[in-house]
Amino acid sequence: MRLGDPVDRIHEGTVYRPPSEATSLILQATIGCSHRTCTFCVSYIDRDFRIKSLDEMERDVRAVLPHYRGATRIFLADGDALAIPAPQLLDLLGMLRKNFPRLERASIYGSPGNIRKKTVAELRALKEAGLGIIYIGLESGSDAILRAVKKGALSKDMIAAAKKVKEAGIPLSVIWILGLGGRERTEEHARETARVLNAMDPEYAGALTLMVVEPAPICKEVEEGRLTLLDPKESLQELRRVVEKLELSNCIFRVNHASNYANIRGTLPQDKQKILAQIDEALGRSDYRPEWMRGL
Repeated sequence: MRLGDPVDRIHEGTVYRPPSEATSLILQATIGCSHRTCTFCVSYIDRDFRIKSLDEMERDVRAVLPHYRGATRIFLADGDALAIPAPQLLDLLGMLRKNFPRLERASIYGSPGNIRKKTVAELRALKEAGLGIIYIGLESGSDAILRAVKKGALSKDMIAAAKKVKEAGIPLSVIWILGLGGRERTEEHARETARVLNAMDPEYAGALTLMVVEPAPICKEVEEGRLTLLDPKESLQELRRVVEKLELSNCIFRVNHASNYANIRGTLPQDKQKILAQIDEALGRSDYRPEWMRGL
């Protein structure tokens, strides 16, 4: 999508999407985030959460259809569009399939809480209607860190949500945040994140790197010295500790978000040594992505 095109005119506020949705048509099925208390996040603090009606979505589709009729992938924003009740979401997916004849999949962010509210049967119906992947923000496998950042879910909730999504047959992508425990909890963060990722066993996994942006509440923790940010090498060392402990069955692994200091990629388990070698190579360099180029 290009700046100034019809999609920009129907978006409310800044729109965020996973790196793998870079070429997808992005439609806002919800505005904002249904949780909005995470201490590290500023993405949706400027808007109240609401679910768009099907009529609103039909107007949005009509606005972009002349330009994007051939879209093969659609990402349903904002922060947790899986908060939409299953019947309404099924109607929305049906409307998208009707209007975009080449559509291969729709994708969505889903919190553990909103996954819990849907039955396996409902999730299976969503899959049949075209929901092709759910992105879950794990952030950390450490319950202490999850409580500290007010994620609203613990590691057992993350694991239960993953099992439910997998039982429904929907591919799962799990994202965590390097450095979220600071220097104080980096060992715990890496160890527990690897433990939970292994239990979730997603088809896709990736990491962002913590960015402290005003007015996120986590800024105060940094200012008061309660959280010490990792430098680029420490961040990569933390990543290495996670990868060393990963035992995933078949996972496309990417560390390629704009917030990351280096790009790392491979498929687990077969590329584990190659991924570790990429991290080691990055650790031996000094030309990390500069701070001014990092972004949310």
